[in-house]
Amino acid sequence: MVDMQTDSPGSERDRRIVAARVIVTSPGRNFVSLLIETRSGISGLGDATLNGRELAVAAYLEHHVIPNLIGRDAGRIEDTWQFLYRGAYWRRGPVTMTAIAAVDVALWDILGKMAGLPLYRLLGGRSREGVLVYGHASGRDPEETSAEVGRFAAQGYRAVRAQCGVPGLAKPYGVTRMKNAYEPAESELPLETLWSTPAYLDMVPRLFERLRADHGREIELLHDAHHRLTPIEAARLARDLEPFRLFWLEDATPAENPDGFELIRRHSVTPLAVGEVFNSVWDCRALLERQLIDYIRTTIVHAGGISHVRRIADLAALHRARTGFHGATDLSPITLGAALHFDTWVPNFGIQEYMQHTQETDAVFPHDYTLREGYLHCGESPGHGVSLDERLAARYPYNPRQLPIARLTDGTMWDW
Repeated sequence: MVDMQTDSPGSERDRRIVAARVIVTSPGRNFVSLLIETRSGISGLGDATLNGRELAVAAYLEHHVIPNLIGRDAGRIEDTWQFLYRGAYWRRGPVTMTAIAAVDVALWDILGKMAGLPLYRLLGGRSREGVLVYGHASGRDPEETSAEVGRFAAQGYRAVRAQCGVPGLAKPYGVTRMKNAYEPAESELPLETLWSTPAYLDMVPRLFERLRADHGREIELLHDAHHRLTPIEAARLARDLEPFRLFWLEDATPAENPDGFELIRRHSVTPLAVGEVFNSVWDCRALLERQLIDYIRTTIVHAGGISHVRRIADLAALHRARTGFHGATDLSPITLGAALHFDTWVPNFGIQEYMQHTQETDAVFPHDYTLREGYLHCGESPGHGVSLDERLAARYPYNPRQLPIARLTDGTMWDW
């Protein structure tokens, strides 16, 4: 592994940061990127996208972070991370940690380019040849969802997340007309949706009974409850789904209280995944140390970058948990590229979520990763292998969008 403070390629003078700027673009959805430039002319890219709160991170970077980067040694990645985290009185939180992540990933990208090495080699080399990914299948009813699962299987996917319409609900979570992705941030102000837990708990076991009958037991099936259940309701669902051998049940209940997951554990052996809304190792600590989850979904972009997620993965490994990074289209190709290098290296890898970006997004963010037979493969380009076409990005101005909210059928605000 490269020592980031003493062995970074190039002289310290060449590694000095001379400029950094935020780039906001919306090729189908909003993305915030950070470009850091060194005196030698080598630059690096980081993702700073926080779905529905993009401009908050952009302002944090522009006003509070970038002025502190100019003149710093780009090779001192750990020291810069500690400066931005420990040097600030207000720690953690999604805005701060997303901004730190953008800087961290950009610096790792610069280090890889200076060394002439892909990022996974800087981390310690390959642990696997390809990264297992799962796609997203949904439908208005079990029949339509089953057909979508079949479509993904025909494309070579070995794992699929399955969501289904719920009787009486016009817009259940995860059900979309899009074929390869799901983008919930659809309106300038939050869309209000209705939710019924009893109807949902009745439908989901019937969905997976149908999927196993149609597709057998070889394909891996996943499901996302999206924090909408109480612990005892989540325990009931996890127990009811045991005959269908899910790869995982995601976000079964809000994770602020780890004791809720202990209750689920008492009633079921269905594997549990959580963490895409976590921002630091402190959010993950109790769940991992008490072995209450099997997969940690914390993302590079929202948890302080590669430097910090590596610590989360190490903590997970101590407690026999695996990584399962969030990978929806609200993360730019920069994060996906960096995540794939991390996935290629990390010993306790589990699976990577994958939604295909739009053609417009792929054009703005050229990349060298590829999908083959249900596995994503990072490229061999120095750094994380993703670039940004600023001229093309400028054609897509920021488009205000917020995530929806959920209410129970009696009007009570609920978890989204």
